[in-house]
Amino acid sequence: MTLYDVLRDRASSAPDRPLVVTPELTLTYARASARAEAFARGLSARGIRRFACVVADAAELLPLLCASSAVGSEASVFPRDLDDAIIDDYLAWFEQPVVVADRPLEVTRAQMLALEDLAIETGPIERFGNGSPTLILTTGTTGKPRGVRHDWERLLGGTRTADDQAGARWLLAYNLNQFAGTQILLHVIKNGATLVAPKSNQPPDAVVALREHGVTHVSGTPTFWRFVTALIDPSTSRSLPLRQITLGGEAVPAAVLESLTKLFPNAKISQVYAGNEFGSVGSVRDHRSGLPVSVLSRGEDADVQVRIVDGELQVRSRFGMLGYYGEPDVGDGWLGTGDLVRVEDDRIVFIGRATETINVGGVKVHPLPVEEIAGKVPGVDLVRAYGRPSPVTGQIVALEVVLRAGADRDDVERAIRAACESLLPAARPRLIRFVERIETRGDKIARPRAQ
Repeated sequence: MTLYDVLRDRASSAPDRPLVVTPELTLTYARASARAEAFARGLSARGIRRFACVVADAAELLPLLCASSAVGSEASVFPRDLDDAIIDDYLAWFEQPVVVADRPLEVTRAQMLALEDLAIETGPIERFGNGSPTLILTTGTTGKPRGVRHDWERLLGGTRTADDQAGARWLLAYNLNQFAGTQILLHVIKNGATLVAPKSNQPPDAVVALREHGVTHVSGTPTFWRFVTALIDPSTSRSLPLRQITLGGEAVPAAVLESLTKLFPNAKISQVYAGNEFGSVGSVRDHRSGLPVSVLSRGEDADVQVRIVDGELQVRSRFGMLGYYGEPDVGDGWLGTGDLVRVEDDRIVFIGRATETINVGGVKVHPLPVEEIAGKVPGVDLVRAYGRPSPVTGQIVALEVVLRAGADRDDVERAIRAACESLLPAARPRLIRFVERIETRGDKIARPRAQ
């Protein structure tokens, strides 16, 4: 069953139910299904087997993706904030012959097709082959993005259903070019729920959507939730109908969990561990960072298995990627996640990415434990640990810190240094820089590869 088939079934059973709510309009399941059919006819008639999407409006992008699954055309959603020159680079990297866009583009690497010209109201819908492919790009937080090949039917197989989702309203806190955004889309359609798309995925617009559209479920990165909790006071949080909070995409600091628990005591809080390459490993609701060590005991018949090899978490999933663009299929073999972990009692604790390890005089330092300690200091809004070149030790640990409004810079720096005295000498930050903002990509802290 393709994504289009699921949409059509939901439209048949609940045609007037809202599928997408934006600041401008409400798109019902029936209208979305009709729009997807029109796009599918256009793709079929033009013989478009692969294409890129530059479409900002979720109420148009969602039917377009459903249409691509209907005809077996491989769609790839590009980040909506790219300028035309970068879009041209993306088109070249992923050899896209066509780009479908809802705005004029000055591109030279592919044929430009306006979204409004794609839809055809009557005519046949013919499939290209038997598959239902899609290409989901990585966020590129550590460099150039990669194209991860998936199949819509395979992704749907890994999407759970729940009895309480028919009236659920899920905030789209991710962009639909991200794997996490795709997961939300799949969950909403498969469960007959509603997607609430804010004006942008910036925290202030997300808070407006929470207040105005009765959002009940939100999934976002810890970085996203840090910003959101800074914008919501306890009286506001009590007025929101939020009943499910999900965190993923990054290691979850204890301080973020504590803030969410205080603001939303009646909401369930889950942490999900998932990745573009391997899908979802599972979720936990015990308000503790990391994963339970019990996930290592899953049997050979489990849909998703987990193991640790040389300190790296590895995953084997029946719902994972087919492979990277331009590379052979990977089948259902074990995939390295790049996440470094250690086992502490009954918990798998994340300590950082393999590409982010800081080498201080031969001592390997991971940034996450440093950020965990510095992030708990009162007055710290956001923090990033990174390696800075040193002629003596090769690298030193440095911090970028965003101050919370009203905090005293000198007091915060002293408190950070005092808190970090509990770390090994090599892991203590030697340089602390206070900045207005820390670069994020896809609501995750951008982390250049360690040098």
